[in-house]
Order: sequence, then structure tokens, then C-alpha cells
Amino acid sequence: MAGGTQPRGGLIEGINVTPLVDIMLVLLIIFMVTARLVDSPAVPLDLPKAAQSEDVQTVYAVALTSTGQVLVNGEEVSDVALRDGARQALAKDAELRAVIQADGAVPHRRVIFVLDQLKEAGLTKVAFGTVRPEPTEAPLTAEDGRVTP
Repeated sequence: MAGGTQPRGGLIEGINVTPLVDIMLVLLIIFMVTARLVDSPAVPLDLPKAAQSEDVQTVYAVALTSTGQVLVNGEEVSDVALRDGARQALAKDAELRAVIQADGAVPHRRVIFVLDQLKEAGLTKVAFGTVRPEPTEAPLTAEDGRVTP
């Protein structure tokens, strides 16, 4: 009996959850849109693009800028302070993860040096920050020296 009225004092046999689902979907969309706005990096970097990248929880963020600065969690540090800070942070949390975000203009040897500093400190869970390429880009080909996804 769809749309009928319930007799007074009768049991409620069903609950209409459609308004609840509508509200939850609207909230989900709002959270998804605002999460994309919050995700922008504080330091402007030209990150490389990777088709197969994963979101990693950033606990110990290392940023290498095009001007040669090394920033750890937003603060500029020296090479020695980078290693010592990683060692201290690893002592506090054994499951510490690091993300290296290097500008495209940073030399490869500098990135490897920072990676070695983190490994000397005992920090082995290291990921590299990338951005996903725009979907309008042409596919990469073997002729370009790059592999197609």
C-alpha cells in the first residue's frame, strides 16, 4: 500500500532514507571539492608528472626548491640539520615516512644527496612527490624516449 496512511498507534514498518542519502551525497561533494583546494603545496614547485602515483601520508616533508633551498616541513634547514632532524623524528616515530618534493630544475645529484642523508639517518620509507598529468596531454611514445602507459 504505497502512499497510504498509517493507522494511529500502528507500527512503523519502514523508514524513508532518501533524504538522508541526498544530504550525505551533497556533503561528500563539498568535502571532495574543498579537499582539492587544501591540497595545494605551500612552496611553489614544478613537480614531475607520474601516471602511476599514490597519495602518501606526509609526515616528514622535504622540499627542494629551484633556488637550492632545502625545506623540511616548511622550514629551511642545512644538510646536517636535515640528517639530524630526520634521526630525531625517526626516534619519536618508528613508522615515519618521508616525501621528497623536488622542483624540476633541481639537479639529480642534489636529490640523490638528500635521499642519502635521509637513509643515513635510518629513514628508509621515502616517496617522491609528483603531480598527475592533465588528461589532455598526448600519450607518451617510445620514439620520444619515454614509455607509453
